[in-house]
Amino acid sequence: MGNNGTIIRVSGPLVVARGLGGTRIYDMVRVGNYKLFGEVVEIRGEEYSIQVYEETEGVGPGEPVYPTFGAFSVELGPGLIGGIYDGVQRPLDALNRLYGDYIVRGIEQPPLDRTKRWHFYPLKRVGDEIIAGDIIGYVQETKLVQHKIMVPRDIKGKLSTIEEKEGTIEDIIAKVETATGTKELSMLQKWPVRQPREVKKKQHTTVPLVTGQRVIDMFFPVTKGGVACIPGPFGSGKTVIQHQLARWADADIIVYVGCGERGNEMTEVLIDFPILKDPKTGEPLMERTVLIANTSNMPVAAREASIFTGITIAEYYRDMGYSVALMADSTSRWGEAMREMSGRLEEMPGEEGFPTYLGSRLASFYERAGNVVCLGSDGRQGSLSVVGAVSPPGGDLSEPVTQSTLRVVKAFWGLDDRLASQRQFPAINWLTSYSLYQDVVDEFSTIHVHKDWKAYRMKAMELLQREAELEELVRLVGVESLSSRDRLLMEVARMIREDFLYQNAYDLRDTYSPLKKQFLMLAIILKFYDTANELLKSQVELSAIISVSALSDIAQMRFISEENLGEFDQLEVKMIKELKGLSGSK
Repeated sequence: MGNNGTIIRVSGPLVVARGLGGTRIYDMVRVGNYKLFGEVVEIRGEEYSIQVYEETEGVGPGEPVYPTFGAFSVELGPGLIGGIYDGVQRPLDALNRLYGDYIVRGIEQPPLDRTKRWHFYPLKRVGDEIIAGDIIGYVQETKLVQHKIMVPRDIKGKLSTIEEKEGTIEDIIAKVETATGTKELSMLQKWPVRQPREVKKKQHTTVPLVTGQRVIDMFFPVTKGGVACIPGPFGSGKTVIQHQLARWADADIIVYVGCGERGNEMTEVLIDFPILKDPKTGEPLMERTVLIANTSNMPVAAREASIFTGITIAEYYRDMGYSVALMADSTSRWGEAMREMSGRLEEMPGEEGFPTYLGSRLASFYERAGNVVCLGSDGRQGSLSVVGAVSPPGGDLSEPVTQSTLRVVKAFWGLDDRLASQRQFPAINWLTSYSLYQDVVDEFSTIHVHKDWKAYRMKAMELLQREAELEELVRLVGVESLSSRDRLLMEVARMIREDFLYQNAYDLRDTYSPLKKQFLMLAIILKFYDTANELLKSQVELSAIISVSALSDIAQMRFISEENLGEFDQLEVKMIKELKGLSGSK
């Protein structure tokens, strides 16, 4: 083993040291007299370049560097849910109790409480053969989450002891007779964050991740195990959409990573989530949420750590067989941190100064999503969906972080500041966004929601695209030059935009729409369009058609609650009766 090293140079978050023989790339070290967290990112001969995850002010040449001879790993076990951690998995709530409102440099605090006692319920018996990934028992972590205790990797053998007991995460709960001797199992595991957790196999995603946001679920869906990105300029609502997804997406576990975002946005999450209720159970959302906070005033190097910390925790719960959704806000800040570190390392710059490995580093994060068959003998399945926000400077979607992200994601929700300024929420541009999961979700929804799901979706999108073409004409020659049929189309497209795509995030009846309600809302609008077209053929005036009182009811239909979906039938009957009355039909 090597000895302590010595700092020879400090450049912001980059520290160069000598004398760290035996230390490998991506090993953790403690830097200087403050013993700051650091990670070796480059080795040139005898010089070791270290990115430091804490502020390096006051650190100078000649100070010691302490090697750990191990990669940066996170602790996995009961107690993660409801926790809030910084980028290197220090528990911020515990640090707040111990040290006040500011993180003291160099402090170390176990991520998981070593004193809290958990009740372990065994699911295996003495004499059972077990392999890596098998679930040997569980702990009721929160009211919503049953924390399954899994056999760590590289362990295979026969259980010699296992017992129901109350103990801490470090207490021995079982012993396994393996080919190399007896192994003791506890509730605590550690895993290096840069290494994806092993699975038996990845498979195609087949089930939509229902978000309750109509523009997403109907037009640009994502599946459980899918990957989506939300690029958009400043103020277009990326963070608000991610908050909505974290609250309402039908995942079992939510991991929210605030990577380089403003502190007040993370504060909003911390205040809101304990108050907000889970829509399925009525329990607080924090009962199924893990928060990683690395705000914009924290050291830049820790942004990369926060992203990988978050995805490793998400993989751990996926391996239990849960559906997990990870929100990363925002990967652009991570890219900026990479650019800063790359510049200090004097690496050859790529496009716009970003490192040449930007694309592969982003891919190494997003590729860890997926729908998988987990390790173990029971064949359980889990999924990890990733939604990453991208903040391109000036809304320029051609910049490197956005383009590198688009190469690996399959759903693109392009935000438009013009729509945001018109108070359209979510401000997702329906003409530029896309989803490669559309066919899978159409197939699922046609079976489980309504046989006309795909036909209605395609018809609505066609109307919106036709409206965009007609708007060009209207700007040139005015709306009066359009035919009655085209003016009706413009009116119906407006209804789709304002009565269907627009959602009020602050109204409990409208902030979340189940798939059935989404279909019924769109069906009413398209039914109006078809009936109105027939009336135009019968020489009924357009002004009379768009003056029926049912249109005001359609504008309010978003406030029909999930329990009262029968009101859509009443609305349709009223609308058809009024329209048919215009032509004298019965």
